Amino acid sequence: MIPARNEAENVGPLLKEIGAALRAAGAPASEVVLVDDGSSDGTAAQAQAAAGAVPRLVVVRHPSPAGQSFATLTGVRAAGGRWIATLDGDGQNDPADIPRLVAARDAALAGAGGPVGPLLLAGYRKARRDSWLKRISSRVANGVRGRLLGDRTPDTGCGLKLFEREAFLALPHFDHMHRFLPALFLRAGGRVVSVEVGHRPRARGQSHYGLFNRLGVGIVDMFGVMWLMRRGRRA
Repeated sequence: MIPARNEAENVGPLLKEIGAALRAAGAPASEVVLVDDGSSDGTAAQAQAAAGAVPRLVVVRHPSPAGQSFATLTGVRAAGGRWIATLDGDGQNDPADIPRLVAARDAALAGAGGPVGPLLLAGYRKARRDSWLKRISSRVANGVRGRLLGDRTPDTGCGLKLFEREAFLALPHFDHMHRFLPALFLRAGGRVVSVEVGHRPRARGQSHYGLFNRLGVGIVDMFGVMWLMRRGRRA
């Protein structure tokens, strides 16, 4: 599942990479859902043009930008599969890392010996290929979140994640909630497993989900999540 806003230059190459990764992993029947979050550059059209690269492509379009969290929610609602893998639409996440998340899921389920509750596999970009400002801001944000929420996750902002559709839909939903998924899964009585993944520099275009909400707006949301965590019901 891919949330994308004004990524017309990236969605075609990304879909081709996803198709190759699915074939290599032996998952030929997989569905790919792309949510065009109110783009003005023909992102949806470029995605449709590359539809042949994947087994089945579903494109959903927001008439105006709603933000990454609501684009993710739209995509998960539109998906038909039980397990959902997400990645960003800018091409910086490598689709070839999705099998790593699947292998970590299988290991977590096999090692549990029984029900584990909601399970989140979260990518960890140990060697990020971003500007120094983006790296520092994310490091500060992850540190603050970890200290206040106790989510024990080194990279909550990584777009590469794997979770069950129904578990995600049962979470509380709000703007910027995608940055708090580990804490929300823990609140639901679940488990979070971080998986080291690769990261690539942006080859085309520019970021449309910017630094502004990483710490500024995110602080307000963080206190809201702290309130939810204190009143959470653990299954």
